[in-house]
Amino acid sequence: MAKRADDGGAVVIKKYANRRLYNTGTSSYITLDDIAMMVREERDFRVVDAKSGDDITHQILTQIILDQESSGKQQMLPVSFLRDLIGMYGNSMQSMIPGYLEASMASFRKNREELAAAWSKGLSANPFARIAETNIAMMRAAAEAFLPGSKPSGAPVAKDEDLSALREQMAEMQKKLDRLSK
Repeated sequence: MAKRADDGGAVVIKKYANRRLYNTGTSSYITLDDIAMMVREERDFRVVDAKSGDDITHQILTQIILDQESSGKQQMLPVSFLRDLIGMYGNSMQSMIPGYLEASMASFRKNREELAAAWSKGLSANPFARIAETNIAMMRAAAEAFLPGSKPSGAPVAKDEDLSALREQMAEMQKKLDRLSK
C-alpha cells in the first residue's frame, strides 16, 4: 500500500512546459529517477500538468518504464510480452487486461513476500507448493474469464493427483535448495 503524505493525501508533482518536475511536498525540483524512487518507497503521489491541471501520472510512469527499458541495462519486459500487449490494444479484450495485470502483480507481490518470509525462516516450510497452487488457481480463473465455458461447472479447481505431483516436484526442489544452501 502506498504511503501517504504527512497531510494524509498524495504528494502532488507539477510538470511544467519546460519538462521540469516540481514536488510540492518538498518544494523542490525533481527528476524521473526521483519519481522512480518514490514508487520503490511506495510513496503516494500524482503528477499534474502545471498549466491545465490534468492528471498525467500514467504518462510519467510509462516514461519511466521506457527509460528503464532503453537504458541499456537488463531489460525486464520480454519482446514477446510487449508484442502481446500491443496486440491487445483495440482488441475486444482490451478492457479486461488492466484488471488482469493488476491481479497478477498483486499475486506476484504476495508470493514474493511469502517466499521472502520462508527464506528468512531458513526454508523450514515449503512455500513453493502453496505458491504453485495459488498460481494454478489464478491461471484457471484467468482461463475462465477469457474463455467462458473452459471449465465445466462443478469441476474441481485442481485434481488431487495434479496437486500430489506438484507437491512431489516442490519437495524435490526443496531438497535441491537445501543441498545448495549447505
